[in-house]
Parts: sequence; structure tokens; C-alpha cells
Amino acid sequence: MSPMIRVLVADDHAVVRAGIVALLAAEPDIDVIGEAVDGEQAVELALALLPNLVVMDVRMPRLTGDAATARIRERTDAVRVLVLTTYESDASILSAIEAGASGYLLKAAPADELIAGVRSVAAGEVALSPAIAAQLVSRMREPAQTPLTTRETEVVRLVAEGLSNREIGERLFVGESTVKTHLLRAFEKLGVNDRTRAVTLAMERGLI
Repeated sequence: MSPMIRVLVADDHAVVRAGIVALLAAEPDIDVIGEAVDGEQAVELALALLPNLVVMDVRMPRLTGDAATARIRERTDAVRVLVLTTYESDASILSAIEAGASGYLLKAAPADELIAGVRSVAAGEVALSPAIAAQLVSRMREPAQTPLTTRETEVVRLVAEGLSNREIGERLFVGESTVKTHLLRAFEKLGVNDRTRAVTLAMERGLI
């Protein structure tokens, strides 16, 4: 008989957390040994209970799922983390993976996909939903992106605050034409042609 997979579920939404717990607890080889309502508690319980893995939500109070994952992985290699979230942006996925997560699944995924993911991560494998895997492959195929300079990033950040080119120039003590030049270069590097899309993409990539 295979050893039981000991799981800690961390999610600040009580109804969602209860649903995940009930789903996993119904499996004969999965034992839900604890529940955490925020990131800080997830770290505390993970280090105290040493489950095989933590099913971790990304956006939680006190400490985000990414930060909690990083803390757990810094303290022990025995506990693996499977991120389960409603968010599928590039920034969220990469942030979770960089923090040390071994899997990233969407809450909208079928129940059997979540259960399979738990088993895969517990076995030392990586679990990614098909949608997430396709997104990462697509990202890897994209040509290398030229990073924004510090000034270009600053200009885009001020655009995000709603400032006009003239107001940005006054804030940075440069001419309006210089602001426009920085903005056009940022557009080119981001592959966009308007201010709104530039701000949106910069935020998605965690640049501002």
C-alpha cells in the first residue's frame, strides 16, 4: 500500500478552502492534516507539521502565497508546494515558480486534475495545468525582450499615475519632447502603440 500523502491546504476563503479539503480528503491516499487561513499561518503550520505538500493560494492576507512558498522552501526541502489559484498571468506563474513552487494549477481545473497534481508533486514531479504549460511554452518561444531603461520605466510608471507628457516632464525636470522620446522607446520595447497598453503590459510583467 502506498504511503499517505500528507497535505496542508492554505486559502483565505473559507468556502473554497472547505471544498478543496473535502475533495482531497475523499481520496484514500490523501490525508489533509491542516488548514491555513493566510500566508503567515501557512508557513507556521508547514514548518510545524511538515506535510508532504502545501496546496497554496496566491493572494492571501498577511503574506502572499509566493512569499509563503519562498519562506517554506528556504527552511526545508521536505515540504513541496502546489499553487492553486484563479490567476494565470505570466507574472503570477513565474513568481510562484521562482519562489520554489512545484506546480501551478487553476481553481477552475477539473477535480481529477487537482488530485493528479497533488500526487505528482508529492512524488517529486512538476504539475502544470495544460493552459499554464501552453502559456509558458509560448513565452519561451517569444524573442528575447529588451529591458526598459530606468528612465523609461519611470516614465511609464508616471503614465500609469495619469500624468500627461508635460506633467511628467515637470516631475522629472526634462522637456516634453524628451518624455515623448522615452515613451516611444518604451512602446517599441514592449511591442505596443498606445499608453494604456504600455501600462497594462508593464504591470503584467511586473515592471511597474
